[in-house]
Amino acid sequence: MTTNETGSRLALITGASSGIGAACATSLAAAGWSLLLQGRDGERTEAVALRTRALGAEAESCLADLTADDDLARLVAVTAGRPLHALVHAAGLITLGRVADVDTAALDDHYALNVRAPYALTRALLPNLRDARGHVVFVNSGAGRQAKARWSAYAASKFALRALADALREEEDALRVTTVYPGRTATPMQEAVRAAEGAAYEPSAFVQPDAVAAQIVALLELPRPSLVSELIIRPG
Repeated sequence: MTTNETGSRLALITGASSGIGAACATSLAAAGWSLLLQGRDGERTEAVALRTRALGAEAESCLADLTADDDLARLVAVTAGRPLHALVHAAGLITLGRVADVDTAALDDHYALNVRAPYALTRALLPNLRDARGHVVFVNSGAGRQAKARWSAYAASKFALRALADALREEEDALRVTTVYPGRTATPMQEAVRAAEGAAYEPSAFVQPDAVAAQIVALLELPRPSLVSELIIRPG
């Protein structure tokens, strides 16, 4: 496996401004990786980058809306000529509601961020990933394995993301591809979900982002030729 100019492995993390993406950034920095951190909130993403730099990592925050093609192109340009050892898709969107109540515009929003963006970004970065014999990690959800009432739009997008990962794994012999299915995780997204459900948000009752990140780092550092193709993480 090749390394970048500083001798460390390079990872691009989407959704790095909070939640699982931010936790992955911290964990990979502690493990000696260099980082490209994508987020839509520049201030929060740079704050995460600063924390990783304090751990000794080389980190660059990349302000980008993954649903905008021009922003995607600028994000890809940052990686020009650089082997990419890991691509962690942690960005995501969720809106709860019955099929009768969630309109097609909301479904399109889920598709744009949860499916189209990782598809387009992965496709654009395949040369960089192949160069490094890299690893693509799709952070999915329990909803990507079982759809429940009021989760239709989100679950549909996550089932599609699972299909993307499965096809990519079969097509790209040089790459490792893993889908991670965290259960309910203590993130800002989960807090919003609990509010939509009319339920209390108790972070200690859910999977912790750091625990998910630790498992993702372990997957990325697993010696070849071993591969964990799917990983399910649930609250204990």
